[in-house]
Amino acid sequence: MDSNLNMTPSSERVHIVFIGRMNSGKSSLINALTGQHISIVSEVGGTTTDPVRKAMEINGIGACVLVDTAGFDDDGELGEERVKRTGQTIGLADIVVMTIFGKDISLEKKWYDCLKEKKIPVIIALTKADTDIYDNELVNRIEQDFNQKPVLTCTKTKGGVDELRRQLVLSLNNSEQERFITGSLVAPGDVVMLIMPQDIQAPKGRLILPQVQTIRELLDRGCVVISTTTDKMNDALCSLKEMPKLMITDSQVFKKVYDIKPEKSKLTSFSTLFAAYKGDISEYVNGAEKIQYLTGESKVLIAECCTHVPMQEDIGRVKIPGLLRKRFGERMQIDVVSGMDFPEDLSVYDLIIQCGACMFNRRYVMNRINLAKEVNVPITNYGIAIAWLNGILDKIELPEATE
Repeated sequence: MDSNLNMTPSSERVHIVFIGRMNSGKSSLINALTGQHISIVSEVGGTTTDPVRKAMEINGIGACVLVDTAGFDDDGELGEERVKRTGQTIGLADIVVMTIFGKDISLEKKWYDCLKEKKIPVIIALTKADTDIYDNELVNRIEQDFNQKPVLTCTKTKGGVDELRRQLVLSLNNSEQERFITGSLVAPGDVVMLIMPQDIQAPKGRLILPQVQTIRELLDRGCVVISTTTDKMNDALCSLKEMPKLMITDSQVFKKVYDIKPEKSKLTSFSTLFAAYKGDISEYVNGAEKIQYLTGESKVLIAECCTHVPMQEDIGRVKIPGLLRKRFGERMQIDVVSGMDFPEDLSVYDLIIQCGACMFNRRYVMNRINLAKEVNVPITNYGIAIAWLNGILDKIELPEATE
């Protein structure tokens, strides 16, 4: 196992989600692929209830998260809720492995069509190939219906497991592209100053994930990194022979840093960087421009990805609502969701404000953006929204959009 495995955040790993009917061999296939007993295997239908996640390092794939899900034909007492969670989990998928065991593939075809509509790559795995169910006619029909040659697997003999791994590597390599948190804002040798307030939200003895990831990337890209807190920013600037090319701060002190930064230094925030890295910054900027049309009667959704206990200075639950209500009145309705919770009906909202999403992968964030677009509800991001509310959105540095 790679010694750096535990250094890779789950949000940066490739998410491989296994779906299929109950007892179609999802759990057995995951165990065979990893060589570990990750998922419980049973002949009893509905053994897998909540999605089971396992962070792994697989040769050829690298750092990844394998996700086992409940059968999408689950009709037990809690079947509807389990199937719903399977659907939510697909939003995280960089690639899906769909297991098939049986001659009726109508339900599989519906899920497959949904995945293709979302542009999520799918590999079809025919399980339990040691049985006599797979005649040439069935295999040919599956190949035609799913427009790909299925992988025949047998977990008892490990048959087809290497081919499945090869197909995963091939598919992921075809879709992989190098992306940077800081985009084209920096070059080797640039001096970059990070202004990081260590308030009540900062974890004791640690930096928050966006700060850590940004620092590591800047070092890898050959930048000179200066880190300070807001109250020491002037001292840090005075200690430099040349002013920073770029300054990156926490969105909640955007205005304060902007007012005292050197004129030639460009300014952005961690949340703004992650808006492009994890989502669609063009859509977020368009969404922020819609803030001006809100009223005291508007309804706003604030969507966080982490599930920390709310704190006194919480940016999503306290600071952003405070800025909105100060501008539009106390009657404005503001709902807050966290983790993977996301309302099924977004049409009731006038605006959605999404966090930087350092805890989720880009696929999941783009899924949220697309859901908002489907019902014509504007969506923006913490950093972009705060910059607009402070009147400096046109004055800060925006990273380029990521395809």
